[in-house]
Amino acid sequence: MPDRRHHRGPHPHDQQLFSAAALPSLAAAVADLVWLLSRGYAIPSSLKLVGDRHALDARQRLAVARSACSDNDRRARQTKLVAPEQVAGQSLWIDGFNVLTTVEAALSGGVILLACDGCFRDMASMHGSYRKVAETGPALEKIGACLQTLRPHSVRWLLDQPVSNSGRLKLRLEELAAERHWPWTVELVRDPDAELVQTDAIVASADSQVIGGAACWLNLARLVVETQIPAPWIVDLSV
Repeated sequence: MPDRRHHRGPHPHDQQLFSAAALPSLAAAVADLVWLLSRGYAIPSSLKLVGDRHALDARQRLAVARSACSDNDRRARQTKLVAPEQVAGQSLWIDGFNVLTTVEAALSGGVILLACDGCFRDMASMHGSYRKVAETGPALEKIGACLQTLRPHSVRWLLDQPVSNSGRLKLRLEELAAERHWPWTVELVRDPDAELVQTDAIVASADSQVIGGAACWLNLARLVVETQIPAPWIVDLSV
């Protein structure tokens, strides 16, 4: 079925699933999952155990999984985190779809998870397909405005070539960079994650595998949402 969404906003049931009344159970579930992951248990079986214990909906379980990590992983990620003021004059590589969809979701009023490692993560799922939404243009403008304050020497966007419509997004990014005179290059690559974990440049991503393997990383999506978007819907599961 084709993706006909015009926004990357909340699921119809999110107001109930992530209400104030639901947050204590979600937070307890994240704490339980962190405990299990920190002791070497696998995430599929651990997530089922935790989800069943707290009677979580499938979407709530996804939120818990995206918010939790082991204590060791959290510490390792934090040691490689780059402060915004350290970006000036440096090369910055952006995990394109990862950053963009989070900002789009925040602009759409969707749930943004504050995870244990300090990242903002959205609840969107592309499944190999990306569709431009009403918030795509404003999201790119806000990312660009934030990058201007950081003053990197160069910005390299990496987009997943196998994802449909990635070519169209590449053209839009290049047009915007030319209009604004921003030092951006945009590349379609088969596996952005593999390149992002091999570079010595600062990496902008909230993907757990990327920030776990990268030499250093910037919490760009969180920075954009916090500085450029008024009153986003943040669900704090950073227990």
